[in-house]
Amino acid sequence: MRLEPINPWWYSDSWHREDFHLSAYRSSKYRWRPPWIDSLSLKPFSLNFVVGPRQVGKTTGLKLLVRELIEGGVDPRSITYVNCDLLVDLRELRDVLMKLRDGVIVLDEVTGLEYWWRVLKGLIDSGRFSNSVLIVSGSSSVRVRRYAESFTGRMGRGRRVEVLPLSFREFVKVRGEKSLERAFHLYLDLGGFPRSVNEDNKFLHELPDQVDKEVAKVERSVRIARQVIQQIVEKGPSALSYNSIARELGLSHVTVREYVELLEDLYLVGVAYWRQGNRVNFRKEKKIFFRDPIIPRAFYQIRGEVRKEALYEWVVQEHLYRKFGEVFYYRDGYEVDVIADGVKVEVKAGKAHRRYPKGVTVLEEWDVPYFLYELGPSANLLTNRGQQPR
Repeated sequence: MRLEPINPWWYSDSWHREDFHLSAYRSSKYRWRPPWIDSLSLKPFSLNFVVGPRQVGKTTGLKLLVRELIEGGVDPRSITYVNCDLLVDLRELRDVLMKLRDGVIVLDEVTGLEYWWRVLKGLIDSGRFSNSVLIVSGSSSVRVRRYAESFTGRMGRGRRVEVLPLSFREFVKVRGEKSLERAFHLYLDLGGFPRSVNEDNKFLHELPDQVDKEVAKVERSVRIARQVIQQIVEKGPSALSYNSIARELGLSHVTVREYVELLEDLYLVGVAYWRQGNRVNFRKEKKIFFRDPIIPRAFYQIRGEVRKEALYEWVVQEHLYRKFGEVFYYRDGYEVDVIADGVKVEVKAGKAHRRYPKGVTVLEEWDVPYFLYELGPSANLLTNRGQQPR
């Protein structure tokens, strides 16, 4: 693999004007400097992991980091970017890594290569990168996070960073909206991916295709994945079981569970389990929520509009999930849509028509945007939370 074409800063001072990702970034009406790049450690030795869904701006953020490093005086030849989507196999990955000089090394979308971690771990153990900074990115939470945990003791100063679509609060800031109500309805329509924030109509059609490719990479059925997503859209926001989806699709509940786990892995959905006090029941029906409003719309656009009450509940579940790291629900005589770290919330797309027990916050339609906005920012570090970056 020739690295010169994808590392134009080695030989051109004007590379950033011609780079595809940075050109698209400059031409965007709404653009922002991703704060997560400040969470990366740039002192040797560091092994950083950057995870998040496709199209969320990971590559653009990494290219912005390259530009800032060069502008700050770092030797361009000491920065190497490797698009791992272009690599054929592990042997080619190893050959590329063995040829690199010390410096900042970016391995973008490395999770597309099976067993990539074996090559990287072996070279780290050999001391190959003791004077370097490694940044490894991927679009699969499990394939990166699971193996990132196996690198414990091998990350040096490195960090694990999660890149997500804009939260509602971030969306309001980026779009410069003055009215929270108007901003919220826009957010439900557009979501928080960079292209959707910029109202790129093609994105709505291209996102499912990107997901199909990720599903195919792990040798799963694109058809079944889409069918499971459709069932979640149609049955949500009600709690549902794997069995109920399986009966609709003529599959086993085990197959449905595997596909829901895959959708979790790809940052498409999250799962809230039933909880009462400290007791969590993983066997009861679950509430499965989409992790950005544009996702159900993108997959359901041919069939019609996604129900408003579902979108309201899903977006509250996602924001509390980002804030606290896990969410649950409760149902037994009455229902609490979201439970997180002592916070109990019931979401209504209209006006509430019944009383709820003390301690349950009932969000009526006009309350939701204010609740989400006041939640504030969420940490993007998967570990080492509360520590200062770099």
